Amino acid sequence: MIDVASEVPEIAGLHELSGRYDAILCDVWGVLIDGKRHFPQAAAALKTFRDRGGRVVLVTNASRPDDEVRRQLLGIGLPQDAFDDLVSAGELTLLDMIARKGQACYHLGPPRDNGLFEEAGRRLGAPLRKVGPDEAEYVVCTGLFEERAEIPQDYDERLAALKARDLTMLCANPDIVVAIGDDVVYCAGALAERYAAMGGRVLMFGKPHPPIYAAARERLARLNGAPVDGSRIVAIGDGALTDLAGAGRAGLDCVFITDGVHGEELRPGGAAVDPAALARLIDAAGARPVALARAIFW
Repeated sequence: MIDVASEVPEIAGLHELSGRYDAILCDVWGVLIDGKRHFPQAAAALKTFRDRGGRVVLVTNASRPDDEVRRQLLGIGLPQDAFDDLVSAGELTLLDMIARKGQACYHLGPPRDNGLFEEAGRRLGAPLRKVGPDEAEYVVCTGLFEERAEIPQDYDERLAALKARDLTMLCANPDIVVAIGDDVVYCAGALAERYAAMGGRVLMFGKPHPPIYAAARERLARLNGAPVDGSRIVAIGDGALTDLAGAGRAGLDCVFITDGVHGEELRPGGAAVDPAALARLIDAAGARPVALARAIFW
């Protein structure tokens, strides 16, 4: 286990890091929104960072195209001036789907994610060929069909059948779980993990995997007119195996939000951070945050 004897500092707000960074790559779920509402203080802090010349790109494992994610965020009240751009795992999955033009795909996930396939059709100029699992040439996994009533183990037989056909799975959201309000539900990553354990080939496009960080840095370079040095970029997120691990793999600093998805583990009873719990998460992520914060404040 990684030694955390020298404690990771806890900051009260982003002002404590002012001047150290030119850009923020910010997680969305658990940091800016809970799926039902946005967090005004977080939005205000990011706006202040931008007002002082910084750039903000949201980096999300949402399984929907960028434009659809943007509409969802604005629809629940997140101000447009809180960020410059965003990149989603769904957008990167979409680009891979388009590159497979002509191949038939099976959608493993809820109907609400149909926007991903409709957008693929728009960009291709013809409907994407969606078929059943017995006819498919690849699989796009966006989640469980009934996330509030099912668990990943319920899919073992279905996944085994896909593996028997040696189908590649595109995982549009590597998250294992996500909090929606007070509920915690399984995501596409939980199914992809089980498929990989069976020997199935899985392509992951979101955090902690490299493609989404490369895409985010491309967006920053476009906004800035030139690449932003990695030492001047900080990632902010609440997931140890996604945000913290991904920042570490990308060579970026990370501010780890402690009141997010790991809140009950890190702060049992709402108390101070449990050092042993923090050590376990750092060890699991294989990366150490530059700072901790309960939430995003300026």
